[in-house]
Amino acid sequence: MGTRPEPSDAAIAGRTDVYFNRTKQIVARFGDAQVTYAVFLRRPVVSAPRLAIDWLQAVAAERGTEIRIELMHKEGEWVGAGDPILYISGSFVQLADLETLYLQKLGAPCVAAHNAYQMALELPEVAFLAMEARHCAGAEMQEMMAYAAAVGSAAAKREGAKGFIGNANDSTAHWFGKDHGYGTMPHALIGYAGSTVRAAEMFHETFPAETLTVLVDYFGREVTDGLEVCRRFAELAAAGRLSVRLDTHGGRFLEGLDPAESYAVLERHAPGTIRRYRSETELRHLVGTGVSAAAIWRMREALDEAGFPKVGIVASSGFGVSKCRVMHEAKAPIDVVGTGSFIPNTWSETYATADIVEYDGQPRVKLGREFLLRKNGARKRGN
Repeated sequence: MGTRPEPSDAAIAGRTDVYFNRTKQIVARFGDAQVTYAVFLRRPVVSAPRLAIDWLQAVAAERGTEIRIELMHKEGEWVGAGDPILYISGSFVQLADLETLYLQKLGAPCVAAHNAYQMALELPEVAFLAMEARHCAGAEMQEMMAYAAAVGSAAAKREGAKGFIGNANDSTAHWFGKDHGYGTMPHALIGYAGSTVRAAEMFHETFPAETLTVLVDYFGREVTDGLEVCRRFAELAAAGRLSVRLDTHGGRFLEGLDPAESYAVLERHAPGTIRRYRSETELRHLVGTGVSAAAIWRMREALDEAGFPKVGIVASSGFGVSKCRVMHEAKAPIDVVGTGSFIPNTWSETYATADIVEYDGQPRVKLGREFLLRKNGARKRGN
């Protein structure tokens, strides 16, 4: 299921680095060897090797060769910087041209899984919805990022977090154990409808059995429009089947807020969060423009004061690890976070590396990479 590149020789030759193709030809001419590669990243990650392993196994079947894989860290395990995740063994001729492609399938998912894991642990009582697809560079990256979020989420769930409950499209929903994606409306539907309430009515008339999550920032009247939707759908609100989604952009404050009022809101609900030194970024997450902790608290205040305590709050817009951490400290009353911000920010951190550490059973690696050599008694930890 999903997008998987062809394991054919032609497809591999066209996409791999030329010096690997030439190495394959040289070794074939001068005599094959049995080799073992160590595969690692230079930063701590969460192991997310399935896409790379599945592809290697498909290549082995296509070529009729044996590729032996020792998985040193099971899927979802924390991996230290420079600690081999995989040892890959087999014919040098058969393995030489694969390095470019299996590294692509390993590095980015491991970093994204680590991000998703951290995000879920920072807000353990909050459910997450993966919304990465629009930020991906094509279908293969979309598959990798959805898989990574699911791996990181599963690791966080084992530590008591709610984690990711699903994602925003059907194609990759299987990674979350679902057969469909989740979502109600984009800003475009509200623009089409002409009002927030009318967009909600259109959605509910078309999908009456679905829970209703309504974007409330289109007209800059998050509180006013949010309460109007609640009154229009009072039965759904009372039943806990209605949520408002805050996606206020960073160019303005939520309706009714400014810097002074944002500080006042937090002073009422989470005063400890603004009484210590903060970086500029942390302050922005707390009391700045966009979807701040103060904005979320203000929305919760307004809903409760109007008699809608069961209406949920869905928050989106830049919820990476650091923003999740600040929201936790502010005890922001979020029910669901929609985010694709587990996609790595610094792409160079996703570069996985492979080095041959054994030639025909003899340990040998380039100077400075001795830490990759297999320790005495090393054995496979799982597949």
